[in-house]
Amino acid sequence: MSAPAVSCWTTAHVDLHWADVTAPLRLLDREGWGQAPEGFDAATLYAYSLLHQDVATRVRDTFPVPGSPAGLAAEATVCAQLLQTVSRGDNLTLADQLRDWSAELRRH
Repeated sequence: MSAPAVSCWTTAHVDLHWADVTAPLRLLDREGWGQAPEGFDAATLYAYSLLHQDVATRVRDTFPVPGSPAGLAAEATVCAQLLQTVSRGDNLTLADQLRDWSAELRRH
């Protein structure tokens, strides 16, 4: 199986998580912004929502790219990056959910 191809690069926050989002909607902490596969930020926010399935479902429903053919590259990249952090001892609470997501992505 080959990695999904990136069909579109776009400007991204690159490490979007819930601590970077305010109400009313504002994005904080943009020092790492740059180019990423389309859907990268939505996939990152989804990953950080995996412990709360209702929130993860809402993120998927709100953003059109995750789950789409164009979004597979972003999802695979985010998942792989976060699994690397798990191997270094970070994000351990997400480990099982990330492995499940990885297995789901490999079925596409």
